[in-house]
This record gives sequence, C-alpha cells and structure tokens, in this order.
Amino acid sequence: MFFYLSQFLSFLAMPLTIIMILIILGTFKFRKKWGKRILSIGIGLLIFCTNPFLANQALLAWEPDYKEFEEVQNHEIGIVLTGVTNLSKTAYDRTFFNKGADRITHALQLYRLGKIKKILITGGQGLNPVNPQSEAELLKRFLEMTGVPSQDILIEDQSKNTAQNAQFTREFLEQKGIDTSQDFLLITSAFHMYRAKGCFEKVGLQTETFPTDYYSYDPKYDIPALFFPSADALTYWHKLVKEWIGITVYKLVGYI
Repeated sequence: MFFYLSQFLSFLAMPLTIIMILIILGTFKFRKKWGKRILSIGIGLLIFCTNPFLANQALLAWEPDYKEFEEVQNHEIGIVLTGVTNLSKTAYDRTFFNKGADRITHALQLYRLGKIKKILITGGQGLNPVNPQSEAELLKRFLEMTGVPSQDILIEDQSKNTAQNAQFTREFLEQKGIDTSQDFLLITSAFHMYRAKGCFEKVGLQTETFPTDYYSYDPKYDIPALFFPSADALTYWHKLVKEWIGITVYKLVGYI
C-alpha cells in the first residue's frame, strides 16, 4: 500500500503536473485577476523547469562526486540496486537496459578490477510489471553472459523499493550466513545515493558508496545551454523532486 501511495503522491507533486494544473486553471479563469496571475506563474515555472543550465546546476549541487576506481577499498560484496532494465519488453535471451545501466556495468568493472569479489543484486519487479522476470534475474543473466561465474552473483528479487532493498538484503545475508558486520560497497545512481545509503545504514548494514549513472554534466556556457528550452531539463527536475519527496517520506516513516 505504501508503495502505491508514494507513487501517487509523487505524481501530484511533479513539476509537470503542477505546471499543467496552473496553466489549465489560469486559462479557464483568465478573465479574473487571480486567473491571469496563476497562468503567469504556470508559464514562468515552465520556462524555469525547461532551462537546461538551471536543471544541470541543481543536479551538480545534489549528486555526489564520482570516485576513481583506485580510490575504492576492496570489499567482499558489492550491492547493486536495480531500476535500470526495461521491464516492459520481455525477452529470455538478453537484457534490455534503460538509463542507469552504469549501476551494473560499473559493478562489473569493479569485479574485474578485484575491488569486489561478489555482486549482490537487489530488486524485484516494481509497480505493475509486464515482464514476469525480476530485474535481479535479468541483471544476473547479463553478468553471466559477460563471463562472471554464477557463484559470484547473489540475487534478492522480492524488493519493490529502496527501503525493501535494504531490509530484504539484510534478511538475505542472514539466511545465507554471510557476515552483516562487514563493510559493503553500495552501487547505485548518484542522485539516489543519499536515500539508499540511509536505508542500508538504518537496517545496520555499513556501506562505502560508489555513485554511478550521473544526470549532471560539465557546465556549458553557450547560447543553447543557457537559453534554449529542453524537455530533458524538465525530466531532470522530475527526477530530483521525486527523490526529494521520497527522502522526506522515508524520514517521516522511519526508513532512514
């Protein structure tokens, strides 16, 4: 129930939802003074949220810096959070990726470099799945196709959100008799790292972070970057606002 409720609340608070409500309401009540004001606010918010420079500055301020591979300490287990595959496209001989594939490809690089000895993938099917396979299964298949031995891949495939990623991972480790007092390497998207680390620490799992999948980029100061509206910029604000709402809700319910 919490999972569905959080999705609904996120939808209501998304920048595009708010912009549409303001513009539609302002248009219908344009004859009234407050209607004109609401319409102006909606248009102004649309201009602000589609500016790529401003969106990128917000991302740069929020996302933690990436780490050089050589900076990372050696760990027995690297924990990879899912949310990177296309579960709307079903196939049994390959894995279709969405944005965020860095989570698993960087985990693979860490494994090849000897920074982690095993890869634990945590994530089930999410909301209203079309594909009967879990994300953890799909990513395990990908790793096996790259030559990673199956015994070095652990999967927890029941969790539906970040809080469950942490809770179910702890339970999985305990069931397997794996020492939960060790430090784990936590691998997820940079914008999502604050919430993820908080959830894992809440259940008593200590982690070193390895942020991946950056939405921010090196600042540009040309005319297109500064002034041309971008649909991607609106998507970035959507990501940020959704994450901020998630953190707030998780703190209220005690997940972090």
